[in-house]
Amino acid sequence: MKDKIKIASGQGFWGDLLEAPYQQVTKGEIDYLVMDYLAEVTMSILQKQKNRNPHLGYARDLPDLMNRILPICKGKNIKVITNGGGVNPVACADAILASAVKLGIDNLQIAVVLGDDIKDRIDEIISSGAELNNMETGEPIKIIKDKILSANVYFGAMPIVEALENGADIVITGRTTDTGLTLAPMIYEFKWDRTDYDLMSAGTVAGHILECGAQSTGGNFLGDWQSIENMAEIGFPIAEAYPNGEVIITKHENTGGKVTFDTIAEQLVYEIGDPKEYITPDCVADFSSIKLEDLGNDRVKVYDVKGKPKTEFYKVSCSYGDGYAAVGTLTYSWPQALSKAKAADKILRKRLENLGLKFDEIRSEYIGYNGTHESLAKELDEDLINEIVLRVAVRSHDRQAVKRFGQEIAPLILTGPPSVTGFAGGRPKPSDVVAYWPALIPKYLVKPKVKCLELK
Repeated sequence: MKDKIKIASGQGFWGDLLEAPYQQVTKGEIDYLVMDYLAEVTMSILQKQKNRNPHLGYARDLPDLMNRILPICKGKNIKVITNGGGVNPVACADAILASAVKLGIDNLQIAVVLGDDIKDRIDEIISSGAELNNMETGEPIKIIKDKILSANVYFGAMPIVEALENGADIVITGRTTDTGLTLAPMIYEFKWDRTDYDLMSAGTVAGHILECGAQSTGGNFLGDWQSIENMAEIGFPIAEAYPNGEVIITKHENTGGKVTFDTIAEQLVYEIGDPKEYITPDCVADFSSIKLEDLGNDRVKVYDVKGKPKTEFYKVSCSYGDGYAAVGTLTYSWPQALSKAKAADKILRKRLENLGLKFDEIRSEYIGYNGTHESLAKELDEDLINEIVLRVAVRSHDRQAVKRFGQEIAPLILTGPPSVTGFAGGRPKPSDVVAYWPALIPKYLVKPKVKCLELK
């Protein structure tokens, strides 16, 4: 058993810095590169892509990245773990294997984790007695069953551990929890007892710190953000993990950003709900037990994490079609920019009413005034406002109503208040609205499967 391992975060979301994974494998020594690509809306996007082309449905920049770093990872014996397989991890693995062949790399094993996609099993699961009720509203999934675009179970670390035990160099999963990507190599390398929920929680907390990439090394930092140096070359976090569950969060020395008590503490409270019960498939972590010690030199120790047994359920993330939407913008200039924008919005709404159009929601924002803070925005002296962007969005189950809304924006240029610009790109077209349906499913109804692909 190793006395420590280094797990490096390479992506915090699909679309994160493309250079980050390369820097993590070249600027210092690491044992694992973990990359988190998935969010709830990402799954629906990937499912749409797979519906159009059965060879897609994964993070398409992942094979290109692996083509770049595979020789380095093989040379340094760095294992890669990612949920970038989306809704088609096998196709993703095939693309990476094809890259390996072109690079002349052999003796490569890729494992894919399957079984999280339950979209085609909804009827079977309902028949088994699991209604997949919406966790927020209590409604049964039957009411949106025919509109479901994607339905995926959040697996945890255990199938990744199985893949590593089978000798995988690269593990590609579908909808795996962000924290599971980091917890898995700790379980594997340190031979942790999977019922030691303090250790499970320690690895989960480390995964939570790594999951958003540079958000824990000074990116998006709400504290003294101006003190963060060299953000153009910001380093992504690395978890230096030990068998006793202690973790030191750090980064490569020759990178920008910083790791401090404050940057780590701020990331810890990101998206946690009840801090005493951070629920994952592997454990229930008590974030109120976490202790941090700033060791200086971009090193923060995380220790004494406590946890409780895992629950009997997996979380299910479903997306479904819920009508149509369109957005239009116009920009009004000084003087009286805000008054002009408000007048234009009033005119537009009256015209939509006169046409008898029905919308589930009409939302107007005055960017430069209340686009961020909405009703909390303070009134401003109009003489101090150079310009205001009027942004109007509508949502409806009537596609024609949404389409007609888009045709009513441009006419405001010549039939509304003066000093207007900023309308471009033609008339906005309706786009599908994708809604989110969270649910719980008993673990016995769904089992992860690990499939190994190998180049010899």
